[in-house]
Amino acid sequence: MQIVDPHHHLWDLEKHNYPWLKKPVDHFAGDYSAIRRTYLVADFLADARGVDLVKSVHLQAEFDHSDDPVKETEWLQAVHDDPASKGFPHACVGFADLLAPNVEDVLARHARFGLMRGIRYILNYSDQQPRLRFAPRGDLMSDRQWRSAYRLLARYGMSFDIQVWPWQLAEAARLAKDIPEVPMILDHTGLPIQRDRTGLAEWRRGMREMASAEHVTVKISGLGMFERGFTAESIKPFVLDTIDIFGVDRCMFASNFPVDKLASSYLHLWESYDSITRGFNAAERTGLFHNNAVKYYRL
Repeated sequence: MQIVDPHHHLWDLEKHNYPWLKKPVDHFAGDYSAIRRTYLVADFLADARGVDLVKSVHLQAEFDHSDDPVKETEWLQAVHDDPASKGFPHACVGFADLLAPNVEDVLARHARFGLMRGIRYILNYSDQQPRLRFAPRGDLMSDRQWRSAYRLLARYGMSFDIQVWPWQLAEAARLAKDIPEVPMILDHTGLPIQRDRTGLAEWRRGMREMASAEHVTVKISGLGMFERGFTAESIKPFVLDTIDIFGVDRCMFASNFPVDKLASSYLHLWESYDSITRGFNAAERTGLFHNNAVKYYRL
C-alpha cells in the first residue's frame, strides 16, 4: 500500500538551533539522547526502507523560538527543492508565536512558500507536573490576543495542528467550535499518557468532545512516546477507539519519526497499523494510510 506520512521531523544541528535537542531535559518520553543528532531526508528515507512511502508532511521541530520561525520553512523549502531529496517533504507545518506583535507578518512570510500548509503551536500544559508543561502558561486557548491571531490563519489559508494533553481536549474543542473557519488537526492521538481507568476515561471523553467539532481531524501517531517496544496489540485499543470516535474519514496514520524511532522501527510502526486495520475495507484503509492526509494537507 502506498503511504503518505503526515507527521515527521527533520533537523540539522550543525546549521540551526533546536534548544530541546542541544541538552538533556526531563521529558515525558524519557531519555531521547539517541535522536540528539542531525536527521535529514536521507536519514528519513533510510528509515522508511521497506515501506512504499510516496509523500510526507514535515511538522515544525521546535526550531529556536527566539529566532525567526520562517527560517525553518525557508530551509525546508530548499530541502524539498533539492533533487537529492526526491520531493520530500511535500508540505510543512511551521511555527508562529500567536502572542507576538508581528504575528501577521510572520504568517504572511510563511505563506510565500509553496510548502507551507499551517501552524503548530504546542500547548501541552499541566499545573501539577512541571515536566508536562510545554506552553508558557495553561490558558492560551482562552486568551483574547492569542485567539485573535489564531483567526488570522484562515486569512492565509492555513490549518492548525494542535497538541494538548487529554485534560485540555475539552478546551481545545471549544476553540475549534468558536473559530470553525480554521481547520484543526489533532496531533498524536490526543496524547493518552495516563493509562489507568480514570486516565483512559478522561482521554476518551476528550476525544469525543473534539470529534463533535466536525472540522477537526486527528493523526493517529505518537503512541511510541508512551510505550517503548510497543506491539500492534498494545496500541490497538487507542487506534480503534480513535477511529470509532472520529470515523475513518477524519483519521490518518503518521509516524512522528524520528521521535518514535526511540520506540520502534519505521517498518514495525506501519506494519502495526496494517495489522490493526486488516479487517477494514480497501477504501477505508486507503483513506487512513494515504488519501486523508492528501486531502487535509492539500498534497
